[in-house]
Amino acid sequence: MHTLKRLLFSAFAALILSVSWLYLHLHSSVTLPNIPYEFSVQPGSNLKQVAQQLEDAGIIPSKWTFIFLARYLDRESAIRAGDYQLSRNLTQIALLDYLVKGDAKQTEIRFIEGSTFAQLRKILNEHPAIKHDSIDLTEKEILQRMGASETAAEGLFFPDTYYFIRDSSDLEILQRAYQAMQKNLQHAWSVRAEALPVTTPYEALILASIIEKETALESDRNEIAGVFVNRLRNGMRLQTDPTIIYGLGEKFDGNLRKQDLLADQEYNTYTRAGLPPTPIALPGLASIHAALNPAQTEALYFVAKGNGESHFSNNLTDHNKAVEKYQKQQK
Repeated sequence: MHTLKRLLFSAFAALILSVSWLYLHLHSSVTLPNIPYEFSVQPGSNLKQVAQQLEDAGIIPSKWTFIFLARYLDRESAIRAGDYQLSRNLTQIALLDYLVKGDAKQTEIRFIEGSTFAQLRKILNEHPAIKHDSIDLTEKEILQRMGASETAAEGLFFPDTYYFIRDSSDLEILQRAYQAMQKNLQHAWSVRAEALPVTTPYEALILASIIEKETALESDRNEIAGVFVNRLRNGMRLQTDPTIIYGLGEKFDGNLRKQDLLADQEYNTYTRAGLPPTPIALPGLASIHAALNPAQTEALYFVAKGNGESHFSNNLTDHNKAVEKYQKQQK
């Protein structure tokens, strides 16, 4: 009987000591290797992997107490991936709460309206926090990886700021930008004006990219769209310099010459009727909406005033007068 009592007492004492040790262990502050301390939880990481990562970094003394804590609180699968920054020592319970809330430090990259696909790739390739899975892939191979039906990548990626965790694949970011463009383009197409000379969303994207390169001025955007729509309806050539510049590629030295306007190539809208074969840049949402909801205007021409604005004319005679006037002012 005495032996049984001693065993029960010993077991109870051991339980009390274990619970006390666990309580103190979980509520005592962990020591960070340095402050601030940054670490990443990769997508798909499970509780054991995260606990092992924290133990290896010296943030927690034992992965098993952290695993026990997460399971006891039913948070085994609640930890969120992301880049985290710890600015002070904290308890394991507070650390678990921090990882569950997902208060992660996010990295960002911005795709700018009017950028070409080549410029977009350069931004991706030079970003230090991105995993460069596409760096050796061709344009066609990138589109195949994303399941895109298009054969040219130009203009397919929505210009915006994209947030991601460190070491995310550039292909994942491109996929998000591609899906964002598809979503925005389809919505704009669903609320388009009637009787437009563009017959598919892709043609609208091409026109929007030209509008994007012609002006950044909100007040001129829809009017310029109206001019291009009128010219397409009337069978007139678009005669827009940005398409020629795009077609020249690296041969363009900053000066557009008369010989460039006369030299036929697939992006020369002075020598060829209709739209060029692909977009020439990333159009923003405003340019997409302008292409599909142009201003109701009789204008067929426009010329830059030199101050960011454009002057619009209904006929060639007035246009030539405007060109002479504003070119003299610029000189």
